[in-house]
Amino acid sequence: MKAYFIGGGIGSLAGAAFLIRDARVPGRDIVIYEAQPLVGGSLDGAQLANGAYSLRGGRMLTTDHYECTWDLLSDIPSLERPGLSVRDETVAFNVENPAHSRARLVDRNRFKVDVSHMGFSARDRLELLRLTESSEETLGNSRITDWLSSGFFESNFWYMWQTTFAFQPWHSAVELKRYLHRFMSEFPRIETLAGVKRTVYNQYDSIVRPLDDWLKRQGVQFVRGTRVTDMALEDDNGRIRVRNLVLDRDSRIANVRLEDGDLVFFQNGSMTDASSLGTMTEPAPHLTKADSQGWALWESIAKGRPKFGNPSAFNSSIPESWWQSFTVTCRDTRFFDAMEAFSGNRAGTGGLVTFKDSNWLLSVVLYHQPHFAGQPKDVQVFWGYALHPDRVGNFVAKPMSECGGADILKELCGHLNFDPSVFDNAVCIPCRMPYITSMFMPRSVTDRPLPVPKNSVNLAFVSQFVEIPEDVVFTVEYSVRAAQTAVYQLMKVDRKVPPVTRHDKSLSVIFATLEKAFA
Repeated sequence: MKAYFIGGGIGSLAGAAFLIRDARVPGRDIVIYEAQPLVGGSLDGAQLANGAYSLRGGRMLTTDHYECTWDLLSDIPSLERPGLSVRDETVAFNVENPAHSRARLVDRNRFKVDVSHMGFSARDRLELLRLTESSEETLGNSRITDWLSSGFFESNFWYMWQTTFAFQPWHSAVELKRYLHRFMSEFPRIETLAGVKRTVYNQYDSIVRPLDDWLKRQGVQFVRGTRVTDMALEDDNGRIRVRNLVLDRDSRIANVRLEDGDLVFFQNGSMTDASSLGTMTEPAPHLTKADSQGWALWESIAKGRPKFGNPSAFNSSIPESWWQSFTVTCRDTRFFDAMEAFSGNRAGTGGLVTFKDSNWLLSVVLYHQPHFAGQPKDVQVFWGYALHPDRVGNFVAKPMSECGGADILKELCGHLNFDPSVFDNAVCIPCRMPYITSMFMPRSVTDRPLPVPKNSVNLAFVSQFVEIPEDVVFTVEYSVRAAQTAVYQLMKVDRKVPPVTRHDKSLSVIFATLEKAFA
């Protein structure tokens, strides 16, 4: 049999690894098609032609969760530390660099906000409890604002939870409920981010590259610069089978015929579809769905097939799903020195610093250095993002979406009251992402397909846009869990997918959460 993966993101890489490790499929019988030059999907990170670095985001990990991810990475060798797995390398790194934020929120006067209390009113607590305990059937496709009053969105908790996980008030109430349950153990320490774990470098260098290297050594075929534009589906009494894949490689069309035992794993949808980069002087271009083909195949095969989901629930409202990030490359230590002195955190130990009164709702994070493999010793890199880039800045008289990197650095200096000279030798690369929180959009229960739809013979979905009860989207874990579930089901692997750890059923976690909520 042959296994074909459409898309080279973490879901496909993980799926290929599970096929080899647990289903004993030879690597030479696995093919991964990817339109971009590099694999890894949203887990990206690269040095640009001008020497500056850029990454669209950074995914937080936690050793108390992410059961499938750690299961996978336990068997992938580190590229940096011979004899250690990627999991062991990551755990050791976090023991050496424990997280404990001392400046989680900063106000308009540049004062660190006292975040030892959540800032809830009695009404906030009752409404949050009601949302948390309501069934998903009751919540339906409602928005967070349908369940929580306006005062809740001014609480310390909301500022921290929102910017840690990138929620907006108009997002899905179901997804917020799932997060509150899945990460209940993080609630008592949300102000310090002590439960958050980081990889040694960015996720491309620390996760994708080792996984890519291991798969290549197993014989997996990577076919880059190739887009799968269509698939021929055969309907046999309601059972759907993929019979043919149509490939577009540099405008050359080819067909791949599938035999009875062959499998297809499809990364449907993309949170980083139509992303664009700006420069120090130019804003990131405003791309839309018309500028990319990231949704086209899913839309095509889902038409008339409700079991394959409903992509329009996620890709129809860019104003509700976009935000901007930025990556700053510093060629001297002035900003890092000033920021470490202000925050009280050595780089790599503080996590997000959010400027709660920022019109853009701006946050930055100083990573442990180096953040890229091969990064020069005299270079430091940090990342930031804004949840409201459509609003006029506090110190720059235009929306972030119209700003080049120099404007973004000016706005950041204004919030910190830093002398602009700290960025004399810095390059800031803005990044616009139209669909970055599209998976949080309000949805119905049938809008996401199961990893293996009940009417599918040989087609599985491995992405952020599948339905996995009890787990949460916008995590590496969700894609890995989808891939492991799909592989085990289609290949009838006699091994259980690691269950979601139910910290929300732990009495100690519940008591600690209640104590924090009433502080």
